Amino acid sequence: MTLAVFMTNLDLWIVNVALPALGRDFHATLGDLSWVLNAYAITLAALLVVAGRLGDRIGQRPIFLAGVAVFTVASLGCALAPNLGLLVVARVVQAIGAAAQLPTSLALLLAAVPFERRTTATRSWAAVGGLAAASGPVLGGLLVQADWRWVFVVNLPIGVFALIAGLVSLPHPAARESGRLPDAFGAVLVTAAVAALSGALVEAPDWGWLSPRTLALAALAVLAGAWFFRRSLRHPRPLLELHLLRLPRFGLAGLGTITFNVAFAIMLLSNVLWCQEVWHWSALLTGIALVPGPALVPIVTVLTTKAVHRFGHGRLVTVGGLLFAAGMLWRVVFISVRPDYLRDLLPSMLLSGVGVGLAMGTLIAAGVQSLPGPRAATGSALVNSARQISASIGVALLVTIVGGNVGVSSRDDFRWVWSVAAVLTLATAAVGLLLSRTPRATPVPEPALT
Repeated sequence: MTLAVFMTNLDLWIVNVALPALGRDFHATLGDLSWVLNAYAITLAALLVVAGRLGDRIGQRPIFLAGVAVFTVASLGCALAPNLGLLVVARVVQAIGAAAQLPTSLALLLAAVPFERRTTATRSWAAVGGLAAASGPVLGGLLVQADWRWVFVVNLPIGVFALIAGLVSLPHPAARESGRLPDAFGAVLVTAAVAALSGALVEAPDWGWLSPRTLALAALAVLAGAWFFRRSLRHPRPLLELHLLRLPRFGLAGLGTITFNVAFAIMLLSNVLWCQEVWHWSALLTGIALVPGPALVPIVTVLTTKAVHRFGHGRLVTVGGLLFAAGMLWRVVFISVRPDYLRDLLPSMLLSGVGVGLAMGTLIAAGVQSLPGPRAATGSALVNSARQISASIGVALLVTIVGGNVGVSSRDDFRWVWSVAAVLTLATAAVGLLLSRTPRATPVPEPALT
């Protein structure tokens, strides 16, 4: 499970580092390139709940292993893609595999540990993403030096090994549900809504905010979103179980996850673009420069394990949000178009890295722990869907503010981008305060698997 989670999180970081090289190879604008990230994120968000419920119905183990296999084969398709369009298609298939892996991996993990260790296990599961983030920029930079296609080839040995290890070692938990699968058309609607919203944000600077095409995409996003929520209210097996949002801690954790991950996506891609397109650093130097922030994430997560039990989820989320916001505001104040790593980028990376380590895994733990046991996979899928939708919106907002061509003249635009990220993480800090005032539910513990 750790290998598979590491692989999917590694893919996020190395693809971001490779994005400028992709643009040069395919002669694509930033708006076009954004779909390499957003096609993956939107598909993943739409299918996570379906895959999580499928795991509840069929069993977590077979769905997890199928996801590893699909992700690995799709990675080969990405590496062989002859043009940007086919690369985006392969990324969609990759997302299908990732959707099967993520909720089932967490559900398998939660089923295998005692109830009292679930916060530690969940935060450790999230810390694996931090470990991938720490190695991803440098590994991505090294691979891009040879060819951007290697950022996808690297998934192949990891995927094959994870598949073999999973076949040998994973437990065989029984299926938890029977009956109909969740609303498949709901997945279509949420995909259409998020894709249309992202498309409107990405294309509006070129088409015009009041152009018919922009307004049509915005209208499609609103209509598809409204239809989706209406079906969720009436469908016997909705994709989004709205009653879960009435659990105060789960709803608050979901809100905090959205605001924090929009800011996180902005930070990640903006730093890559700034280093390579404004400072004109190589992909390798960019990767090395970005290491300190993500390297702190797993360290902070591990060191604060006792703190979350002592102080609660809310306080850690608040401190994490404030530190991340401080990192973004640091860049607003000390931005330099001449490379000035020690004064400009490094302090921001350190502040935001500690903020991610405190907030991201803690928000996931707060959300998942507030759910009844039989909804572990579905609930974790909802949390991760929120993360992916937030990531796609963050990328789209960045493209909207900065525009298609990034350069020295974009300095003020980047200031706006980082200011937006700071405001969003201040909102996350406020969510943490609300979490600290909301009493914890006491779900019935499930027996650990042997």
